[in-house]
Amino acid sequence: MDKLVSMQVFVSVARRGSFAGAARELGISRAMATKHIMSLERLLSTRLFNRTTRSLHLTEVGVTYLEKCQQILVDVDEMEAAVTQLQVEPRGILKISAPPVIGSTHIAPAIAEFLKMHEGLSVEIILKGSQADIIDEGIDIGIFLGELADSTLVARKLARSPLVVCGAPAYFERYGVPEHPDELYQHSCLVNWAIPPYNRWKFSGEWGEKDIKVTGRMESNVADPIRIAANRGLGMAMLPHYIVGRDIEKGKLRVVLEQYSIAPLEIHAIYPHRKYLSAKVRHFLDFLQDWMPNRVGMVC
Repeated sequence: MDKLVSMQVFVSVARRGSFAGAARELGISRAMATKHIMSLERLLSTRLFNRTTRSLHLTEVGVTYLEKCQQILVDVDEMEAAVTQLQVEPRGILKISAPPVIGSTHIAPAIAEFLKMHEGLSVEIILKGSQADIIDEGIDIGIFLGELADSTLVARKLARSPLVVCGAPAYFERYGVPEHPDELYQHSCLVNWAIPPYNRWKFSGEWGEKDIKVTGRMESNVADPIRIAANRGLGMAMLPHYIVGRDIEKGKLRVVLEQYSIAPLEIHAIYPHRKYLSAKVRHFLDFLQDWMPNRVGMVC
């Protein structure tokens, strides 16, 4: 068997944690994936995985071999690209995940413009309130909001959006306008789980930083229900300007506590690898990085 192909299968099995997952990723049968691994183990005279009926784990040798294989495969790909000066047109299927609101208002229009430029490309966009598992779901690019946790994934900053505290004029007529963050304890604060800081709203002023734990009459894992509830006078919301900007312009929502600083919402693209990117991923990342800061409610 081709050793490089077997190494690719090995890396995929290790990353996916199963022969079936690797087979789906590579477009081969599970039996063929197993044959490739057995071929490598015979060649190396050692076991690369400890297998049970329910789990698959790398051996100590397998961990070391995985690191070497990954580097070799990257080097081979980069060498071929350098020799042939490979700058291919984006082709195939690009799979993207994004939170629902920013996915609909910003990412979808960007995709539409990008597809006009590249006829050989198709896109699958998945909108969901929770963060997608990039590896397990086979996502090429995920849009991530807020602070990034430590991860093996690679992140590229696209833009940021100011966060504002706002509510309907009718709500403030009935319950009053808060003049200080401490007064939020007396108000209904609508909580969006999908966008940090969740139910802890952070403010900065001359006195330093304040972290206010808020509660209200409605919570959601998606921003739009919170925006709608705020428009209906059910409470205040802390949301990115790109979500509520038009409501503010039309007078449906009023911004409060403007004298206090709120850290903006960071918007990143995350993807599995740094060194080796397909043309479709590389080109769309570059396009999105230029596109996003020029949209409504976004800044560099």
